[in-house]
This record gives sequence, C-alpha cells and structure tokens, in this order.
Amino acid sequence: MKGGGRGEKPMVPEAGFASYYGRPVLKETVWGSDIPSYLFLGGLAGCSSALAAAAQLSGHPELARASKAGAAGAISLSMVALVHDLGRPARFVNMLRVVKVTSPMSVGTWILSAYTPLALGAAASAVTGKLPRGGLAATLPAAVLGTAVATYTSVLLCDTAVPAWHEGHREMPFLFAGSATAAAGGLGMLAVRPGQAVQAARFAMLGAAAELTVKRLLLRRLGPAAAEPYQKGRAGAMMRASEVLTAAGLAGAGLASTGLAGKGRAAAALSGAALMVASALTRFGVFEAGRAGARDPKYTVGPQRQRLREQGATGSGEIGVSGAAPGAGHRSGAAARGQGLSGLGGGLAGRHRRRRR
Repeated sequence: MKGGGRGEKPMVPEAGFASYYGRPVLKETVWGSDIPSYLFLGGLAGCSSALAAAAQLSGHPELARASKAGAAGAISLSMVALVHDLGRPARFVNMLRVVKVTSPMSVGTWILSAYTPLALGAAASAVTGKLPRGGLAATLPAAVLGTAVATYTSVLLCDTAVPAWHEGHREMPFLFAGSATAAAGGLGMLAVRPGQAVQAARFAMLGAAAELTVKRLLLRRLGPAAAEPYQKGRAGAMMRASEVLTAAGLAGAGLASTGLAGKGRAAAALSGAALMVASALTRFGVFEAGRAGARDPKYTVGPQRQRLREQGATGSGEIGVSGAAPGAGHRSGAAARGQGLSGLGGGLAGRHRRRRR
C-alpha cells in the first residue's frame, strides 16, 4: 500500500498473466504447408516476370526466356497449392463473384486471376518463338502485376489478429519483396550460362541485401518480447538458416555480377540455389512465427501491456470491461475481444455478489 509520498515498496507483486485454463487468446490458423508454399511460389513468379521484362528490354533474350518459363511454372504450382488448401477449385472461383477493395484476399484473388494468363502467355511465346509481339504485350503487364503478386500476400498475413504478423505490418511487404527478388535472381543464375547471368546476379544482390536489412529492422522495431516468435523454436531455426544462405548467396551473386567467377557455372548455380532456398525458408519462417505467436497467450497480451506502459495509460493501465484501453485503438480486434472476456467475467462476478446480498 502506498504511503503519503514516502515511496514505500508495494506489498503486492505485479500480477502475472495466465489465460483462461491456459487456453490461447487467439485461435491458431488452420492453414497447412500449402499456404507458405503458395507464398513463396507466388513471390518467385511475380519477381521473375519483372526480371524477364527487364532482361528483354535490355537485350538478354536467354535470361528473359528462362525467367518467363520460371514465372509460368511457379505461378502454376502456386495456384495448385492454393486450390489444394481451399479444398476444391470452385471455392477460388466463388471469390471472383465480388470485388471488395478493403479485403486483401479479394484484391489478391483478382490480381492472381489477371496475372496468371499473362505470365503463361508470355512464357508460351518465349518458348515457342511464336507471336513475339503478343509475347511482349503480355510480358510488360505481367511484370507490373508481378510486383503486386509478390507482395500482396504480406498484407494478407498482416491484416489478421495474429501478433507476430500484425505487428510487423510496416516491414513485411518490403521483406516479401526483397525475398522474392532474391529468389527470382537466384533462379536466373541457376537457369542460364554464367556469361548471361550478370543481370540476374545484380537483381539477386538487390533482393538479398534488402531482405537482410529489413529482417534486422523488423526485429529491432518489434522489440525482444514481440520478436521472440521469430527467434525461437522452429521459426527461429528457419529464419537463422535463411540469413546464412542469403548471405552466402549474396557473396556468390556479387562475384557473378562482376564477372570474377569466370565460367564457373557450378558456383553461380549454387549461389542461385542458396538464394531460392533462403527465400523459401523466410516465407516458412514467417508463417511458423505467426502460428507460434497465436499459440502462446503471452505474445498477445505482453506487447499490449508494454504499449500501455509506453503510452502512459491513465490510472493503473488496466483493461476495462470493453477490452479496450486509452490510446490502444490500433490493436487487433480479436486480441481486444480476448481481453474483454476478463472484464465480462468481472461484471458477472459482481452481479453474483449483489444477488447473494
């Protein structure tokens, strides 16, 4: 109990957090491994289309052809993974019945529907050598839409109540863009001769450097508590392995971009493969971090309490009956509802006491 300004120590320690019967505050996502595969393959396809357009316009037909074929193959596999997760193709078609600009899933469905035929058409023209003007007409819009395909999935994840995803909404689009760019450049290094891989290597360097930088910024801004899902357990192992492979691939791409690697196709191919695997591990790591964050209640409540302390909440900073706190309107609705249950329980207990009286 506090005295009259004498600064006595509190007799009651700060209450620790324990959820109701140890149950998670948020329900863990039911998405399986198809979704992170879809995230990776969609990013690879989108940035491969961007690289293909740059290669064609700069006079590198071998790299352009390989990137177009890679984009077509990746987006096809990405769609297979998505439909497999949905259960049947009709569910994807049903999402095209409406256009909702405030829904990342609705917007993403239309982006995919517009991009996929363009990527397939550009690849068919490049491989067969027929209708070159039609192939160019498909290549350029595919490159524009490809950047959206590579990044809209980050918005899809962050527009949820999962703390590890939602709290990273500022950096996640840039992380996905860098990861996809590195993967597309790595595919180009893997698919063409070393002499033709210089542009792909520079593309990969840009993406790898961005990915490593944004990862650091993401973890620093989240802070030790909120960043823990990305650093521990299965997700942490994936993210660390991704960093190692990205750094190795970046070094190899640097040699390939300057021509110091000579005619060593094996070195360029290994660097490209390392960047592709690193990109896949990043997507799977982010996905697993979100699942881990939803599974443990402390990742939901802990960052909220920290924000309340930082914002100088009125009184003791406790959450009211409604589950909302002053200045915490930006928090996820599902998390606030989870805390609102404690206020509801307090109200019911008060009513019970009044009835007994």
